[in-house]
Amino acid sequence: MFDLETPRLRLRPLCTGDLPALAAMLADPEVMRHSLRGVCDEMATRIFLDWCFDCYIKHRTGPLALVDRHGDHFVGFCGVSPETIKGTTELNLGYRLARQYWGKGLATEASLAALGHAFGDRRFDSVVAIVESAHAASMRVVEKVGFGCFEALEFHKRPVRLYRMQREQWHQRLAAEQD
Repeated sequence: MFDLETPRLRLRPLCTGDLPALAAMLADPEVMRHSLRGVCDEMATRIFLDWCFDCYIKHRTGPLALVDRHGDHFVGFCGVSPETIKGTTELNLGYRLARQYWGKGLATEASLAALGHAFGDRRFDSVVAIVESAHAASMRVVEKVGFGCFEALEFHKRPVRLYRMQREQWHQRLAAEQD
């Protein structure tokens, strides 16, 4: 697998040692309020972790642990992983942060690193982001990182916005930043 770094974060594959911090985060009702799958108990967190390991093996991508570069604290996860949407497997940008790390720009920072890896190193053609329509903070994150237009649809019986970015759009965004 791979590790990525940002000014404040290290993104690395999740490991079994992350289980206590991950389980605590996924059990927090406020963190999971906009989760399409709801609050997770320890067993559900173990199943999620096994799914992540499976993504790493089968797809060489998946949710990555976010770790504070200076304190080595578990912050959350972010990455691009497969998701079935309307019968088609898409690569979906997902992220979740422990509540004490909200409002600091870390989801944006991690998402930029994950997208850079997805479009640059992995050369994926397209990445989507699925955001519950009521989740204003998450909509701001995906729009900050370059997602624009969206399709409104129902996903897991909830109203969501399905954003899509093509590799060419990502490269145009990078070029615009350099100007």
